[in-house]
Amino acid sequence: MPSTPLDSALFRDMFGTPEMRAVFSDEVLVGRYVEVEVALARAEARCGIIPAEAAEAIAAAGASPAFDWARLKAETDNVGYPILAIVHQLAEQAGEAGRYVHWGATTQDIMDTASVLQVRAALDLVGADIEALRGILAGLAARHRDTPMAGRTHLQQALPVTFGYKVAIWLAAMDRHAERLAQLRPRVLVGQFAGAAGTLASLGEDGFPVQAAFCEELGLGQPVATWHVARDGLAEAVSFLGLVTGTLAKVATDIMLMMSTEFGGEVMEPFVKGRGASSTMPQKRNPISSEIMLATAKAVRQQVALILDAMVQDFERATGPWHLEWLALPESFLLAASCLHQAKFALSGLTVDTDRMRANLDLSGGLIVAEAVMMAAAPALGRQHAHDVVYDACRAAITSGRPLAEALMEVPEVVQALGGPDGVSRRCDPSNYLGLAPAMVDRVLGGRSRS
Repeated sequence: MPSTPLDSALFRDMFGTPEMRAVFSDEVLVGRYVEVEVALARAEARCGIIPAEAAEAIAAAGASPAFDWARLKAETDNVGYPILAIVHQLAEQAGEAGRYVHWGATTQDIMDTASVLQVRAALDLVGADIEALRGILAGLAARHRDTPMAGRTHLQQALPVTFGYKVAIWLAAMDRHAERLAQLRPRVLVGQFAGAAGTLASLGEDGFPVQAAFCEELGLGQPVATWHVARDGLAEAVSFLGLVTGTLAKVATDIMLMMSTEFGGEVMEPFVKGRGASSTMPQKRNPISSEIMLATAKAVRQQVALILDAMVQDFERATGPWHLEWLALPESFLLAASCLHQAKFALSGLTVDTDRMRANLDLSGGLIVAEAVMMAAAPALGRQHAHDVVYDACRAAITSGRPLAEALMEVPEVVQALGGPDGVSRRCDPSNYLGLAPAMVDRVLGGRSRS
């Protein structure tokens, strides 16, 4: 029976997706082991190491293997690794050609290469989700390029921004993740065939040609050196997931805060009847997707630590750190898949309350643009004097509970410096002090037409 949320019938779709689970299922994993063994046989046949008919027989056996799973498990438990158990049954099914199965290879060659094949498939899923999110975020940023809202620092209103600007910051990070993914693929998607101590000694001068043919069969890069104990490639893949989910955790945090009652629901996750409901409070609409995004991102971060620890390996074959990858790889990809899935759901149907954003922007009565008033008056009054008189006006506005514009109207030199009452009103309107926020949206969108 399932014993963790990752495979629980109740919770597994909160902590993974069916597509990503399939990549790391037992059946697919064993299939990858067989795929690697078949690729090795074909490569060795191409290089004249084993008979061509033997490779064909091994490939035929691998096309539809009939494994005794109970026997596989028992032998794996006994040996400590699954490859010998698979080789025994695959060799039996290949008949006379079975003696050529696993020729010159070591267990880690097969398992590492199978892991890379899994990672390749998993990265394809991650990449597709990143592209989908980039499209969703681009649409949001364009639609709300000029939607004013309060920018906040230290959880307090600071200066006006636009919601499109906020989304563009999220989008720019996802753009960088797409770039990182393209860059890491050649470093990560590399085959492993090096033999017992990584020197290819069993094949002599034929080692490199076989290695090249083997990697070519699988569509993987050929390593410049054995990476049995150099695990930076797989560590980079998991660390990349940590970066992606870290960005999504920031997005989730912003959404959850903006959904809070005190913010008046500036944004809300998509409405689905019953989603986020409370068992006792009928009014509740909890940010469920954002909560799952935050939780899975935190869990991925733990897997990053684990995979980095697995890099510390002894001599030419490790005594245990390798096993940490067996936990970190599938779990990190499952958790990241969940985080990406929830982000797509939350952002694709995000409800944006522009009226509430404007109302919150006006809560300070114009104090949020005190800097704008000061800088506009500075050419006439001098920067320090402008600061002092605007500071006094802010204090007067706060103590009397009046808008800043009213307090400024009582300071003739400020009114004159701003060009009269209309100038005061204009400078006290937060929507007139957005800086280059809309232009930054344009730069992130790269000239794409607004939707």
